[in-house]
Amino acid sequence: MRVVIVTESFPPDVNGVAHCALQTARHLVDRGHSPLVVAPATAAGSGPGADALAPCPVIRVPSLPLPGYPQVRVALPSRRVAAAIAEHRADVVHLASPFILGVRGMAAAARLGIPAVAVYQTDLAGYARTYVHAGEAAAWRRIRSVHAAADLTLAPSGPALHDLEAHGVPRVKLWARGVDTARFHPGLRDAELRRELAPNGELIVGYVGRLAPEKQVELLSGVCGLAGVRVVVVGDGPSRPSLTEALPGAVFLGRRTGDELARIFASLDVFVHTGPFETFCQTVQEAMASGVPVVAPAAGGPLDLVAHGRTGLLVPPRDADAVRDAVGTLAATPGLRTEFGATARRTVEGRTWAAVGDQLIGHYENVLAARRTVVAA
Repeated sequence: MRVVIVTESFPPDVNGVAHCALQTARHLVDRGHSPLVVAPATAAGSGPGADALAPCPVIRVPSLPLPGYPQVRVALPSRRVAAAIAEHRADVVHLASPFILGVRGMAAAARLGIPAVAVYQTDLAGYARTYVHAGEAAAWRRIRSVHAAADLTLAPSGPALHDLEAHGVPRVKLWARGVDTARFHPGLRDAELRRELAPNGELIVGYVGRLAPEKQVELLSGVCGLAGVRVVVVGDGPSRPSLTEALPGAVFLGRRTGDELARIFASLDVFVHTGPFETFCQTVQEAMASGVPVVAPAAGGPLDLVAHGRTGLLVPPRDADAVRDAVGTLAATPGLRTEFGATARRTVEGRTWAAVGDQLIGHYENVLAARRTVVAA
């Protein structure tokens, strides 16, 4: 099968869309298929070697930094998208979080008569509420118009699927995300790293992700005030300067990836996610694979991932006191932390990227079969 993955983000970007697109490409290659990635150019450009570690060819489209958030690149209009799809002789076009580049990919697929599978990954309506305090209805109109043109939309969680259907998006099915259970593993817990982060033996509470307004990391402020607790923040973004003031005593490690990130995850005592706008929340799943209990908002993707009272604690969204109290409960009950962490690890052991990648290929095959049926009729 020949697949063109049109994605709004791709490594070296570090975010959920980029990571999922990379894992999808890797799995297609592993299964003997022929993917091609189309993505925005990075800040460093797309010269020789820029995508040397990619599992397949990558076509880069000119882009500009998003105003106020330069880590995010926005693709410019380009004929390269349609040309790449045509030249690759694609059987399926995979649209990863389609918004700008993905819309051009959708239009090109339609002109060429190629089926398109759109993967919903970004809560644009939630972002509109966060950044402009309005525009939620307009965001949903945009989402509906983009995804209604696809042969199939894949939602990463039950709550995301429900939101899409409630707002009139047709032909939606569930497709969750995998996790690297070999890389993220409880056995990587590192006593030396723990001493560096918490020299007085404090309980280590970690957050991993972008430092941006929609993530609401400032909700950890109450946790910073708990006796015997050290907050560790991994990630970067426009909110970092304000968060260093809002989270006194917290350790900011900046962006970490790969095996180093896995070692940090496994060395936590509690993982906290604060953002209420997650369609899935991969960092929650990585913490669970690392054998770490989770505190997360009872909204969006975490509702599918965290079993309240079994693998962690769900709290009301945007409630700093609830976050503090949940962490306080786990800090006071080491046996409960151990039990939750062990159960969390068992829960995700079957959620490999290979397993969910095969599910994705099954969705492609169903879409192709449906197209053949329509043509035959």
